[in-house]
Amino acid sequence: MPDDSLNGHIHVVAAALADSQGQILIAKRPERVHQGGRWEFPGGKLEPGETPVVALARELREELGIRILSSRPLIRIHHDYGDCHILLDVHRVTGYAGDPYGREGQPIAWVHPDAMDPAAFPAADRPIIAALRLPERYLITGADPRAPDRFLDRLDRALARDVRLVQLRAHDSSDDDYADLAASAFQVCARHGARLLLNRAPRLVRELPCHGLHLTARRLVALTCRPWDDRRLVGASCHTAQDLAHATRLGLDYALLSPVRATRSHPDARPLGWERFAALVEDAGLPVYALGGLGPEDLDTALAHGAQGIAAIRGFWGHRG
Repeated sequence: MPDDSLNGHIHVVAAALADSQGQILIAKRPERVHQGGRWEFPGGKLEPGETPVVALARELREELGIRILSSRPLIRIHHDYGDCHILLDVHRVTGYAGDPYGREGQPIAWVHPDAMDPAAFPAADRPIIAALRLPERYLITGADPRAPDRFLDRLDRALARDVRLVQLRAHDSSDDDYADLAASAFQVCARHGARLLLNRAPRLVRELPCHGLHLTARRLVALTCRPWDDRRLVGASCHTAQDLAHATRLGLDYALLSPVRATRSHPDARPLGWERFAALVEDAGLPVYALGGLGPEDLDTALAHGAQGIAAIRGFWGHRG
């Protein structure tokens, strides 16, 4: 692989290295270099003939004095700074040997992703922060509830199985019923340390208790700017490269890309398959969940094809409503 470029891109590898408290190691760039003075995730350019995995091992040995034991891809980002175009290959380091320190004199710090200020990082690094803040499992609630107590009990049981991000999908409920259900679901999520996203017109749910908003594909294409502010998550359903590009332009935090496989709910929709999914994610510029006919057993396959994780109704909510 060329040392500096891949089809005109500067190819860089970076690491998301976590400690036992979930804090991530970041380092400050020297003032004299491009984007100098900003914090970054440690790494560097690939050398001739290196794969990203080999380059990452070399960079972390040289910069931090550690040896990687295990890692997996987290996200790939294309970013055009104007004076250079970066392809950033980011890996989550899941095991390492040694005590990291700034071997080149660079300041380092351990910071939880939720405490990171995206403005303190190069623009290309900001989707990494979004990816680190998001879990691998994303629950979309099942059939519209006719018995709220039973619905909420089912949500409680789903969250007990280590789901930490929930989209409240109840399209057939009235606005008042949806508001009541959202308030109760928020309390259930809070007990489990999970985040609740509302799937409704933004103007109708702005004041409801929640951690963010999920946009349908129809609402996504109608927008010209990001709804709400950066303090709450905003994501969208996507089906095409154009949808993903629009979500990225709006500065959304994530996307759901579907259908990966055929589903009962949309039998006429043409499945993407994993190869097409991976190709679309490659250029997405934001974390993307795989959706459509998937369950927990598909998580490793999704991660291997560039996904943030998997989103599912039946796979997490169950088969009976």
